[in-house]
Amino acid sequence: MSDDLRAIVAEAERAFAAAGSVQELIEARARFLGKRGSLSAVLRGLGGLAPDARSRLGAKANEAKLAIEAAAAARRAALERAGEAHALEAGRLDVSLPGAAPPRGHLHPVSVIEREVASFFTTLGYSIEDGPEVETEWNNFGALNFPEDHPARDLQDTFFVEGGHVLRTHTSPVQVRAMTGRTPPFRFVVPGRVYRHDFDATHSPMFHQIEGFCVGEAVTFADLKGTLYAFAKHLFGPDTKLRFRAHFFPFTEPSAEMDVTWRGGWLEWGGCGMIHPRVLLNCGLDPERWQGFAFGMGLDRPAMLRFGIPNIQLLFDGDTRLLEQL
Repeated sequence: MSDDLRAIVAEAERAFAAAGSVQELIEARARFLGKRGSLSAVLRGLGGLAPDARSRLGAKANEAKLAIEAAAAARRAALERAGEAHALEAGRLDVSLPGAAPPRGHLHPVSVIEREVASFFTTLGYSIEDGPEVETEWNNFGALNFPEDHPARDLQDTFFVEGGHVLRTHTSPVQVRAMTGRTPPFRFVVPGRVYRHDFDATHSPMFHQIEGFCVGEAVTFADLKGTLYAFAKHLFGPDTKLRFRAHFFPFTEPSAEMDVTWRGGWLEWGGCGMIHPRVLLNCGLDPERWQGFAFGMGLDRPAMLRFGIPNIQLLFDGDTRLLEQL
């Protein structure tokens, strides 16, 4: 190989070694092997030489071309290996770093109140009872002493289902289920969803109630009041007071509505009374021997008061922005 060709090869090797990327290598290769490259200029000049000189110089030029191509291929392989190593290092998982924890859920405001209420009554010896949300008309109305023409049986108040069933309008049907076939004394609380034709800022077609009842041989209205006073002080604070107003419910006698003190005024809280003798009879209990009390109130309103929610619909819209704040 002539000194000029050796110089071209050496210069090409230096240029390839200085290339920091595959693109720079491609550009450097073109300076030597491209149409206007250094080696290409030598090859174009072969035509003006004598045959013997042309043959000798052509062989040496091809030898130089192979050397340049080999140097370019070696440098390209090195650059590609370096690129792969860099990509692996950049994407390497550092197992010593703390993991990215997924967002944690939490209880719905109504669930918080429901569990708190249920927990309180279990400390008083109450058992938690449950029942279906699609009820028979007998359990929802008839067994609870609702007359046939009672307004609650109308379509504007109750959701009726085919087959003589309704979406339960209160948790009291569970009272019928729990008392039937059991021998007192017993006491139960029943939290759950109920359904009525109500829809405004403070009412929802679906809402939550808790029902409580206690049956024994010497249960009195005083026992009922004592239970409710303890419950109210637990839920709303030790300075809470209750007010009982005479009322009428088909399934209790005597009956009362109760109000609780709240921010300097009175807030309607729920209903209560002594279980009506006919309800006891409908459940197979002798009212001459057994007496009991029952009470019921909503769970959504305490949740609204506890968490400062102005509209009951916000509880059930499923807006995570609201629930995350709570």
